[in-house]
Amino acid sequence: MRLLLVAILLAFPVAEIYLLFQLGDRYGGWLLLYLVVITYLGLQLIKGEKQMMSAKIMQSIQAGGNPFKAAIGAARNLFAGVLLVIPGVITDVIAAILLLIPIQQPKIDANADSYQTYGSGFEGSRRDADSQPANDDIIEGECEEVNESVSGDNTMSFDKEDPGK
Repeated sequence: MRLLLVAILLAFPVAEIYLLFQLGDRYGGWLLLYLVVITYLGLQLIKGEKQMMSAKIMQSIQAGGNPFKAAIGAARNLFAGVLLVIPGVITDVIAAILLLIPIQQPKIDANADSYQTYGSGFEGSRRDADSQPANDDIIEGECEEVNESVSGDNTMSFDKEDPGK
């Protein structure tokens, strides 16, 4: 297994360099222009994602969504930006695939006080940060002590006292 991992790690740069030489022979200066433009786009992606990462996470928290999804989306975009900066066509294809995969955001209905993140099975209610808890958040009830008696057949029976006594 370790040998396979080492072989993959060594074969990837060799394949990337081989492909660059083949494309360089075929397209010449256009390949250089492509690499410069893609590197610039990768740098802009990294710069923009660094500036927007905390804002996306805070917006997700305020909207009642999952901040982990926002953080994963930002990390994915940063990784794609790094792949775009690395010169090579294979890394650019991997970065494009990463950028094309959508991350499902929670769907929030503006008219309702609830949200649903489809696919996760998580439902909840949404409140504004400065709103007070509603009265339905408090559950009132009564409790009573129950004496347990254990019989010889490993079953439990509960004696309930008459509350009218």
